[in-house]
Amino acid sequence: MNTKNTHERIDPELADALKAVPMTEAGVFDLSDLAGTRAGVRAFAEEIAARIPDEPSVSVEEIAVVRPDGSTLPVRLLRPTEAAGPLPLLLWFHGGGQVLGYAAQDDPTLKHLVLEVGCIVASVDYRLAPEAPAPAAAEDGLLAYRRLRGQAAALGIDEDRVALAGQSGGGGIAAATALMIRDQGDPAPLFQALSYPMLDDRNTTASSHEVTGIGIWDRATNLLAWNLILGDRAGADEVPPYCAPARATDLTGLPPTFIAAGELDVFRDEDLSYATRLQAAGVPVELHLYPGAYHAWDLFAPEAAVSAAYVHAWYGYLRRRFSAGRP
Repeated sequence: MNTKNTHERIDPELADALKAVPMTEAGVFDLSDLAGTRAGVRAFAEEIAARIPDEPSVSVEEIAVVRPDGSTLPVRLLRPTEAAGPLPLLLWFHGGGQVLGYAAQDDPTLKHLVLEVGCIVASVDYRLAPEAPAPAAAEDGLLAYRRLRGQAAALGIDEDRVALAGQSGGGGIAAATALMIRDQGDPAPLFQALSYPMLDDRNTTASSHEVTGIGIWDRATNLLAWNLILGDRAGADEVPPYCAPARATDLTGLPPTFIAAGELDVFRDEDLSYATRLQAAGVPVELHLYPGAYHAWDLFAPEAAVSAAYVHAWYGYLRRRFSAGRP
C-alpha cells in the first residue's frame, strides 16, 4: 500500500477531519522537537477542554503515590458523585507514544466514560521517555495498581473489579503492566482494554511499512518514538516484554482483553497479531478492526460514524465485563 492508496482509503468523515488539523512538515507529532510538541499537545488538549462544559456530577481529585525512591506518582481519580460504592475501577494510561501527553488531557473523555459506565477512573501520570526509559512507565502502572487495590476500601473501590485500559502508547503500557502483574503474582485485573496499542518496537509488520506520510502517527514518527523509549535497544534481539509487550513469548494467564485497531494505523498488524496470540494462549479476546481509520481517529474526528461505533463497542465491553465481575 503506497501513501496515495492509503489516503484514498481513509473514511470520508475522517479525511475531512484530517484536513482541519494543523500540520507541520513532520505531521502532527514532530518528535524531532519534543519540547515544542509536548507544549503543543498540552495547548491542544487545554483548548478542547475549554470548549466542553464541565461535568459537575464527576469529581476529580489527585492523589500522590510514593515510589520506592521517594518521588511521587500523581494519579487522578475521577468518580461519579451520585453513585453508591464500592465501584469498579479502570486504571487508565493516556496516549502519546510514551513520550508525549499527561494524565489530565483525557479528563473530558474520561468524565463521560465515568458516567456512561458507572465506574471510577484512575488516570496514571506515568513517567515519559526519554527522561525515564522503558520499563519505567509500566513500573508506575504496577505501583499504582498495587496501591489502589491496597487502599480500595478507603477509596470506595471494589477490589475485585479493577481493570486496566489505555490508548496508543498508553495501551502498550497497560499491556506491559498486565504482564508485570501476572509475573509478580499479584491478583489479576478483571480485564485489559487496549485501544490501538503501541506494542512492538521492531517495526517489521506490513502496516508498519505501509502507513507513511499521512500526518498522524506513522512509520517515521514511530521509529523516532521507540528510539526515545529504548535508545539503542530499539529493534535489538533482546528487549524485555515490559518494554514492548509484543516481545512476550508466553501470553497465558493474562486477563480477558479488548483490542481496537484502525485499518490504516501503523499499529494495525502488531495489534491483530497480539490479539491472535492471546486467543491462542487461552485468553478471551474481543477484537475490533475499523475500516478507513487512521491512528487515534476517535480523537481527531469524535463525531464520525466510525468513532461512534468504536465508543459504543468500547463502553459496551466495559459495562459487560464490570457487571460480570460483580461478586
